Amino acid sequence: MLSSSSFRLPAETPRLKHQIVIVGGGSGGITVAARLLRSAGGKKLDVAIVEPSTRHYYQPAWTLVGAGTFRLEDTVKPEADVIPPGASWIQERVAEFHPAENLLVMSSGLEVAYEYLVVAAGIQINWNGVPGLAECIGKDGVCSNYSFDTVTSTWETLRKFQGGTAIFTQPAGAIKCGGAPQKICYLAEDFIRKRGLRDKSRIIYASPGTAIFSVEKYRKVLEEVVERKGIETMFRHNLIGIREATKEAVFENLDTKEIVPIKYDMLHVTPPQSAPDFISQSPLADEHGWVEVDQYNLQHKRFPNVFSLGDCSSLPTSKTGAAIRKQAPVLVKNLLAHKAGKPLEARYNGYTSCPVVTGYGKMVLAEFDYNHEPVESFPFNQAKERWTMWILKKYILPPLYWSGMLKGLV
Repeated sequence: MLSSSSFRLPAETPRLKHQIVIVGGGSGGITVAARLLRSAGGKKLDVAIVEPSTRHYYQPAWTLVGAGTFRLEDTVKPEADVIPPGASWIQERVAEFHPAENLLVMSSGLEVAYEYLVVAAGIQINWNGVPGLAECIGKDGVCSNYSFDTVTSTWETLRKFQGGTAIFTQPAGAIKCGGAPQKICYLAEDFIRKRGLRDKSRIIYASPGTAIFSVEKYRKVLEEVVERKGIETMFRHNLIGIREATKEAVFENLDTKEIVPIKYDMLHVTPPQSAPDFISQSPLADEHGWVEVDQYNLQHKRFPNVFSLGDCSSLPTSKTGAAIRKQAPVLVKNLLAHKAGKPLEARYNGYTSCPVVTGYGKMVLAEFDYNHEPVESFPFNQAKERWTMWILKKYILPPLYWSGMLKGLV
């Protein structure tokens, strides 16, 4: 962890200064920037967004892309198109945080000073976290929905599948959209069945967890889905390696430590994930590498002018875009309150949402809080597979994201 107190740079080092600096131009960063600039007096705020990427992705649709029912090109837009009017875009990569000096250092050496800092840098995909994965992803039956560059390999693999063993994995630890690994499993089973190959196929869902879902109300219906589809579950099993030459997925039984190799014809891998290295190695990190914030007001526990939300934060809830939608207004209200010398009264209750697609045209909409209690948006039982929820997922949520959430309107 870097020591901020001893930090010094030469006087000639180039420097920018902004009132509010947001690290990350993804869902969290753009939504917060838009809300800040729309807030009372927002026109007077000097907001800058640090984001190196030239593209912005709508990642929730990648499950549908992998199942051949959504166009990949509709999940991406130029980053310049989503930067809110009035915000400055610093197209750089953060190398170091120095919160005691209210300073960031970019990989180019550029310094960026701030009065307030918002960290919304997302999560890091560790493709090298499973030996063999980086070498064989996208070929010979190994695929993943977890990046723009690999998601089409899932659909290609699924279309070529002629029967055999299809394995779908979830890693240990936090991941973005915790329900995504099982969504593609359900869609793949549906596709395989419709092609008349189900009797020739073994479908396995492997997870380090103890159950298919953490919230009892939704767990019950998803257990029924698993049973109806004839999916084999391997709970308490973590993928620890891929043997490309023999097409074997190697699992560890987390209870017995037994090593379990299984031959595959299709292997969909959800790679291990973590806080980005430049965060986990910084003074902002907690013992697990996440930005250490209060779970209710989203303020950093040690640096009061720092706030964080989304996947890189320590908030103990599922890492989803829906969670960010509820976190962003809380963060904005509390940042502005702190700036005005007022108490931080806005509270985030841990709300998150997981639209669990259970087949083509079917979806369960799970919504819950920190206590794993349902917090549902619609006046009907959402723990039921519905076509209307599929319509919500495929046709309503994407434009709501691009034209509503990223504009600070919803």
